[in-house]
Amino acid sequence: MMKKPITLIILMFMTLFATAQQSKEETKVAAAVEKMRLAMISGNKADLESIAADNLTYEHSNLRLQHKADFVEAIATKKSDFLKIDLLDQTITVAGNTAIVRHVLKADSNDGGVPGKVSLGIVLVWEKQKGDWKLLARRAFKVN
Repeated sequence: MMKKPITLIILMFMTLFATAQQSKEETKVAAAVEKMRLAMISGNKADLESIAADNLTYEHSNLRLQHKADFVEAIATKKSDFLKIDLLDQTITVAGNTAIVRHVLKADSNDGGVPGKVSLGIVLVWEKQKGDWKLLARRAFKVN
């Protein structure tokens, strides 16, 4: 009779531990997303390089595809110039060493000296590499 309550208690602690671990990783992923947001505004090349995986695929809403070097260069040289970026309705799902982040990106830009407003749905795939979360893939699509 005593085995059922003990088993139940053990399962409850395991569930709480798993939830705490996932929340901890979600917090780390959120910090990586914020570092990326700030780097995209500042154009800080070192920060952009540090968050991007070497095999990054970065897809724009017009289906143009960039890899790490192109992504970093476009932002760092201000060819793609973000003045302000707001991330709305963000969700983070962590499964092992992979995280999926979804949000709406609303931004003010100044690409090529032309002011603009951007409203995009974004899906980011992050991978934990050597203890750090790295952006592995990004897909953007237009929203209202």
